[in-house]
This record gives sequence, C-alpha cells and structure tokens, in this order.
Amino acid sequence: MAVKIRLSRHGKKNFAFYHIVVADSRAPRDGRYIEQIGSYNPNTDPATIVLNSERALAWLGVGAQPTDTVRSILSREGVLLRRHLQGGVAKGAFSQEEADRKFNEWKAKKEAKLQEKKNAKNAKMAEIAKERIAAEAKINQERAEAIAKRKAEEAAAKAAEEAAARAAEEAEKNAEEAPAEAENSTEA
Repeated sequence: MAVKIRLSRHGKKNFAFYHIVVADSRAPRDGRYIEQIGSYNPNTDPATIVLNSERALAWLGVGAQPTDTVRSILSREGVLLRRHLQGGVAKGAFSQEEADRKFNEWKAKKEAKLQEKKNAKNAKMAEIAKERIAAEAKINQERAEAIAKRKAEEAAAKAAEEAAARAAEEAEKNAEEAPAEAENSTEA
C-alpha cells in the first residue's frame, strides 16, 4: 500500500481550503483518508498553515510520500529540515541538542523574515492609504474652491441684476417725474 501525504479540497467554489491528510494513493482526492494532520488556507495573505509537525515527521519516517504542494508546505514549516537533522543525529554526525539548536535558529530566522515581510506590507498599505487620503483632500479642496467661485459668480450676477433693476426703477421714476415737472412748468 503506497501512502501519500496530500491535500483534500474543501470549502466552496472560488474559495477553497484544504486539509492535509495521509491517505492511500488509490483513494479519491476528497475520499477516505488514514489521518488528518493539518490544514492549508491559501485565501489569506500570507497563506495560513496549521500542521501537526510531529505526526507529519512520523509519517515521513515510515515512508509516506508527500505530493509536490505538500512537500513545499512541509519545507516551509520546517518538517523536512527536522527530518534531515534527525538523520544526522541517527548517523552520529551531531547530538540531539545541536540538532534542536540548529532547528530553533532556522525557525527564528524564518519568523523574523515573515514578520519583516508583514511589516513591509503594512507600511506599504499605510502609505497607500495616506496617499489616497491626500488625493481625496485635494479633490475636496478643489471642489470647495469651485463651489465658492460659483457662489461668488452667482452673488455678483444677482448684485448686477439688482443694480440693473434699481437703475431701471430710477429711470422710470425720473421719466415719470420729468413729464410731471414739464406740466408744472407749462402751467405756470
């Protein structure tokens, strides 16, 4: 019986997540499995991996073959490095303490690198948000200036209309007064 460590698809259309399972290679992809050792969610950034590394190491030790994707997941989580270090301990190349120290150093570097990547992404997102806010403020200022200019033009036009109306009223009044004065001067 050939045993594989592979992904079993779950979730909904266009939003899949996967269980990492140990299964007979003849079993269907989403079918029967021997043991579930973790999960993988590629929809998050970075991808979320939950893995029982002890069980994965045990299955690798008894000959289970990981698929290409699971091999990269195991490598990312350090299971393959740990297996390699255990081989060195078994051959007597170095002690278990030294193997644990090497693994812990690798894990610390990996976590620092991942945290640095997250910080860079957060800084970039903050910069993008700041630029977006500045652009929006600029647009709002331009709109406010355009509205103020339009209101000033409307007020000037209204003042000109009122001045023209007053001038017309005064012209009518003068026109009415002029014939009345002319009549008064002819009567006298």
